[in-house]
Amino acid sequence: MQYVCRVGTPDGRVLEEVYAAADELALRSELDRRGYHIFEVRRRGVPKRLGLAAALSRGARRRRIPDTEFLVFNQELAALLKAGLPLLQALDLMLERMPNPHFKAVLIEIRDRVKSGVDLSDAFGAYGDIFPRLYPSALKAGERSGELELVIRRFIRYLKLVLEAKKRVISALIYPAVLVGLSIAMIVVMAIYVVPKFQVFFNDLDVDLPLLTRITLGVSKFATDRPLFLWNWMWLFLAILCGVSLLRRYGRTPEGRVKIDRVKLRVPFLGPVLHRFALSEFSRALATLLSGGIPLVPAFEIAVTSVGNGFVRSRLDPTIQMVREGKPFHAALEQSEIFTEMSVDMIKVGEATGSLDEMLSNVADLLDEQVETRMARILSLVEPMMLVFMGLIIGLLLVSIYLPMFSVLGSSKF
Repeated sequence: MQYVCRVGTPDGRVLEEVYAAADELALRSELDRRGYHIFEVRRRGVPKRLGLAAALSRGARRRRIPDTEFLVFNQELAALLKAGLPLLQALDLMLERMPNPHFKAVLIEIRDRVKSGVDLSDAFGAYGDIFPRLYPSALKAGERSGELELVIRRFIRYLKLVLEAKKRVISALIYPAVLVGLSIAMIVVMAIYVVPKFQVFFNDLDVDLPLLTRITLGVSKFATDRPLFLWNWMWLFLAILCGVSLLRRYGRTPEGRVKIDRVKLRVPFLGPVLHRFALSEFSRALATLLSGGIPLVPAFEIAVTSVGNGFVRSRLDPTIQMVREGKPFHAALEQSEIFTEMSVDMIKVGEATGSLDEMLSNVADLLDEQVETRMARILSLVEPMMLVFMGLIIGLLLVSIYLPMFSVLGSSKF
């Protein structure tokens, strides 16, 4: 049989070649003997990553396992391995307690693969779109060193830090979102219930209404006109739905993802926070892989895929080839122009002293602190800014209502 294999060589290159072997297990053993790091093995002519449990639909196959559930799974697996249970028995116990049916169906196939002789890292690697990309590589390092439980605990620490950083960012955004929602609700209430009360009064005035008043009344009529009420709101809803749908479809394309994420990084105040968070994701993922014994180039390639921001990922992609060709790691990062000078200097020191993984962890910690500090500053500005915004909106509505009265008084017709 012929298999298409994507492997990392001992000298840091990543190759995708066709090999002939009696079966997949024999081929994996041969590639391991050569010292290759196996990213993927599939039969020639078979699409990538097929073969999940038949009970799962195609859409379910691509659904990621929530990070919180995956964290609990790894904590329990590490505890069972530390207690001395064999891997297969530990997986069987995990299956008995698995509440998520999707995760359970995937784990059944992983257990069956391990039972047939496939390494745990390769079994998880077959479902790279469901689990974090760096997880199979971390497991591979643990299997080679004989310290699987230690590597899993190191991954748990990495996942906890990433989840905590995301939690802090989301928590910081809740308060501004609530204020924005209240502002919108207040504007809607005034447009629907307050402004229409003046419509009859304005009709009795023999005066040309100012532009601002006409705009306010037009918006109010659009939202409250009984004959067209459902029609207007239906068109508005469809327009918003189509806009969001088109934006999401465009965001799924590689070019669209990069452009949308680039716009996010240019948002005032929030952009620098998202930028540093993406760099922290990359630095911590790479530190975790390097500390597990993965060579720099394969670890670099995997860590880049863990970055959520498409624009940052697009700037890091070209640097992989630079490092593969022998350029110093810190120089390649400096050329990407997305890391700060301090971060590059810290990485340069770590590269020179042979403690790159430790220094990358320090860089990630520094970036996390900067994210937290900037979010605190943003929160301190949000409340006064939102109060000013709400005051401006209310002021414009009041001015638009009272302008016709001032015109009448000025013309002495009142």
